[in-house]
Amino acid sequence: MYEPIRTKSVHTMADAPEIPHRSREQELDIRLAGQLTALLTVTDELHALATRTDGGAPRDAGPADAGPAVGGLDGAELAGAAERIAEQVARLSGGHYPLRAAPTDGGTPARIEALQQRAHTLAGNALAVATTRDDAAARELAAERMAAHAASRRDLATA
Repeated sequence: MYEPIRTKSVHTMADAPEIPHRSREQELDIRLAGQLTALLTVTDELHALATRTDGGAPRDAGPADAGPAVGGLDGAELAGAAERIAEQVARLSGGHYPLRAAPTDGGTPARIEALQQRAHTLAGNALAVATTRDDAAARELAAERMAAHAASRRDLATA
């Protein structure tokens, strides 16, 4: 009575090619590496501001590493933090160290405060992902950076 359907229906799923899927662990690794790379960029920017004089010329290595400088920023502490962040990103990225951008010039107090806020937020995001991933090393580093940026923001607010 009815004629059989000779063509495939438009409602059936086409044969999907094999798409490589990542596990949840791999996705969390990628996300954590991204958060830490963004934190590294802001940390490098803050380090550049800490090692510049008012005129924008780099300081000698001695005074920059001696302690707090511009806006309460500690160049030596920021350099050490940047290296630890880069090591974590490399660990998560299969040994590939992240590319590091050249920092921009200029550091008004409002810009320093905005960078501190951004770094605090990024460290919080990294902490959340590291906690989800159950990565103790990244969790410890993110919590340390979050506390350091919160303290710097408090110092800027009281200055």
